[in-house]
Amino acid sequence: MIGTKAMFGLVFTIAGSVGVAHAMDLDASTVDAWREYVGRVRVQMQARLDAEQPFLWIDGSPDRATRVRNGEIVVAPLVGQGTLDVSQGLIHDWIGAAFFPNATIETLQAVVHDYDRYKQIYKPVVTDSKALACNTAEQEFSMVWHRRVLFVNVTMQSRYEEHDFSLGPRRGYSIVDATRVQQVEDYGRASEHVLPVDTGSGFIWRLHTIVRYEERDGGVYLEIRALALTRNIPPSLRWVVTPVVNHLSVNSLTTTLRQTREAVTDFRVAPEQLAMRERKRSQ
Repeated sequence: MIGTKAMFGLVFTIAGSVGVAHAMDLDASTVDAWREYVGRVRVQMQARLDAEQPFLWIDGSPDRATRVRNGEIVVAPLVGQGTLDVSQGLIHDWIGAAFFPNATIETLQAVVHDYDRYKQIYKPVVTDSKALACNTAEQEFSMVWHRRVLFVNVTMQSRYEEHDFSLGPRRGYSIVDATRVQQVEDYGRASEHVLPVDTGSGFIWRLHTIVRYEERDGGVYLEIRALALTRNIPPSLRWVVTPVVNHLSVNSLTTTLRQTREAVTDFRVAPEQLAMRERKRSQ
């Protein structure tokens, strides 16, 4: 039904801020820790499907639900202050929620399934995007995203698989995994080349995202829980880097939700109004 698309590549580009010059390839113990953590997250998701917890995260707090309903984009960490130390790595776990007034599930789907337009919807971070294979419940797509974060200039090339699940006419969720994440060296130059999987500077090794949505209150609520596995932060730099990483996490997820809401709004406006908005954005 509905998926997250470009959100995954965007949310944790902030992980580049923990990178250093030398390479740090992915270790098997780090992968094991990631798989264990994702398994726990899936159990938590099942609890929401079994009605042991509210389906939407915002419904666990009246204040949070009110803020989102009034137009605020709310972002929060779901582990510690947003990161968890594992063997030779860090797991980032954040959630964000937004309300799209006057939207329907159909309009949201029309936008987020338009993979080829991600390079317009999520610019300037997403520089290329492409649908690879799609059917009613499963999609495969690719993206290239580029960002400068602090002293790091990073480009990543990634492929994703999404599985959509309908829970009736007004509710559903999607699970998306990055099946391949590769660092691009010398992006935009004649010497540009793609590094092998699980090698490079460890900016991002793995991505897993759960998206929940529900149509009610005259619009659609959209929640994104984004997880990423990256290299760790050297202990001597944590007091400086950690607050910056957390700030960038909130900003990146907020921007993704805002851009998605704008795209859904644009889907409903007249062509001449949409053209005017595009001209203003390009100025």
